Amino acid sequence: MAKEIREAAVVAVAVALGGVLLGVLWWWLAPRVPLVGDASGDAWVVYLKDSEGEQSIGVDGTFTLVALGCGALSALAVFLFRRRGGVPLVVALAVGGLLGSVLAWRLGVWLGPSQDVIAQAKSVGKGVTFDAPLKLNAKGALLAWPFAALVFHLGLTALFGPRDPEEWPAPGGQQPR
Repeated sequence: MAKEIREAAVVAVAVALGGVLLGVLWWWLAPRVPLVGDASGDAWVVYLKDSEGEQSIGVDGTFTLVALGCGALSALAVFLFRRRGGVPLVVALAVGGLLGSVLAWRLGVWLGPSQDVIAQAKSVGKGVTFDAPLKLNAKGALLAWPFAALVFHLGLTALFGPRDPEEWPAPGGQQPR
């Protein structure tokens, strides 16, 4: 059991560190949400350039899709690392996926445009388009990685994992020798 827990800890840390890859991919692939600043006197107001645009939803969708891919890849890697599975390994896969998602979310926000949109609007000038900060509105997307990893790992284990020996009673109710 101690060996399984050590392996599970290694898996959890490795999967969580995969969040760096997810964060960079999200920042790179997510659509940009265009904003426009307007000044009336000393007060600045920031508007969406296209009020009917779907870029904000695309940001969440991009995170979710890339997280699903990371979940499948991490499940495949864990399955190839240890085919037998086990409860500690599966729990580590889920916990590592959740921690990786949170790390990716915070890293993507940090890499993205500045969070201070008023200062950014002032720096580019009145009526000039600039990018909104990268933001994850659908926090449920943080669960995409762990769920994908668990489902994919379960499927791999069911299809390709080692089988338990089947023991059938002999005819007449006698046990085989």
